[in-house]
Amino acid sequence: MSPTKSSTGLPDHIAAALCYFFPFIGGIVFLALEKRSRFVLFHALQSLIAFGVLMIIHVLCGFIPLLGPFFAALISLCSFAVWLLMIYHALGGRWYRLPWVGDIAENQLRKL
Repeated sequence: MSPTKSSTGLPDHIAAALCYFFPFIGGIVFLALEKRSRFVLFHALQSLIAFGVLMIIHVLCGFIPLLGPFFAALISLCSFAVWLLMIYHALGGRWYRLPWVGDIAENQLRKL
């Protein structure tokens, strides 16, 4: 667990968990506010990308006839599982990377 505080005044692990607790919006807020903690920035980027992509896929499932609602329900269940998993890892102070999304977030973090 990280003993440091983010530039928002919250402990790193709490700020990172809030990035996931409020999907998509939390990532935007902490990406805009955080100036110091790479840990919080990584989780903000990962939250923004992961839940943004899941949201787009969920909307696109609505255009699929007959099986669209079934796929949308599966995406909703997957989103909930990712949400719980990421809050758990962020509160534990771990740099858990989601497949593909974690790599993109890490590459973007290097550019900041």
